[in-house]
Parts: sequence; structure tokens; C-alpha cells
Amino acid sequence: MKRLFALFPITISGILGAFLLWGLNPDRDPNEIPSVLISQPVPEFDLPPVDGLDTHGLSSTDLVENDGSAPIVVNVFASWCVPCRAEHAVLTRMVRDEGIRLMGINYKDKPQDARKWLDDLGNPYERIGSDLDGRAGIEWGISGVPETFVIDGAGKVVFRFVGPVLGDEAISKMRTALDQARAAGGEAS
Repeated sequence: MKRLFALFPITISGILGAFLLWGLNPDRDPNEIPSVLISQPVPEFDLPPVDGLDTHGLSSTDLVENDGSAPIVVNVFASWCVPCRAEHAVLTRMVRDEGIRLMGINYKDKPQDARKWLDDLGNPYERIGSDLDGRAGIEWGISGVPETFVIDGAGKVVFRFVGPVLGDEAISKMRTALDQARAAGGEAS
């Protein structure tokens, strides 16, 4: 009986070690985290604009009352998020060069910090909602920032990208999702 009790800590340590190794596996892709929003209408939310910023707030109505064909990209970002800063130039180029419609949700950020960040880096967003308390982030099911969603012309979420949109693979995934959203929008017309 004493031997069984002696093996108990070793067994527990082995199980915990296996979970640790599984969690640290470099082949695991955080973008593979399933989202219940895929193929669903955008969640209900209504966010005010960032205080002191010359832009409109953002609500679910802004994403649903679309012209029916142009997909919309919703980017959840914050000034304190280092990967958000890294992806900002990519999103700005996509707005400028590819004409994507980009909306933002400023997540748990002080308004003065968000204003300074956008003044320094430029503001590619058509609208930015201020999610000071994180409630909209909960409705969207975000796991952190940045996260980016593609919304089709019918107001349905068709794609979710977890992490910064950086590198050829990420940009390719985003473009493919935009193409699929455009095709779905054309079918809905």
C-alpha cells in the first residue's frame, strides 16, 4: 500500500508534464482556436467613439447595414499591445492599396493612449468603438489582442484571425477570407 502512495506524486507529475509539453508544442496554431461566431451574425454591441478622437463609434448595426457586397474587417487592438503595433502597418497598407473596409475596436485602452497611438501610426479605421470595460470583447469571444474578423455583406462572421496579421501566410489567409466574403456577398445580392 505504501508503494502505491509513493507512486502517486510521480504519476501526477508525469501527467502534468505531459500537459505542459502538449501546451508548449510549437506546431499548435493559436488561430485554430474555434470561434462560435463563424457563420453567425455579428454579435450585438454598441460602442462609443474613443474620447477626443475625430471618428464615429462602432456598433453591430454598422456591420450589418452594409451595401451587401463589400466585406468589412474588424480589428480588435490596443495601444499597449506590441503585436498590434507590428500589424498596424500591414492593415494600413491593405486599406490603402487593396481598398479593404477596416473598423476597429479599441480594447481596454485609455482614450489618451489610443489617440496618441493613432496620431503616431496613422488612423486607417473608418470607425473605432471604445471598449473600455471589455464587454464587446466578451461578446466577440476574443482571447486577447490583436484579433481580426472578416464580416461578409450579409453581416455574418466568416473568418477569425488570432494574433497579428503579419507575414505572407497570415496576409494570404486574410485575402482568401476577403475573397470568400466577397463571393458570398455576390450570392446574397
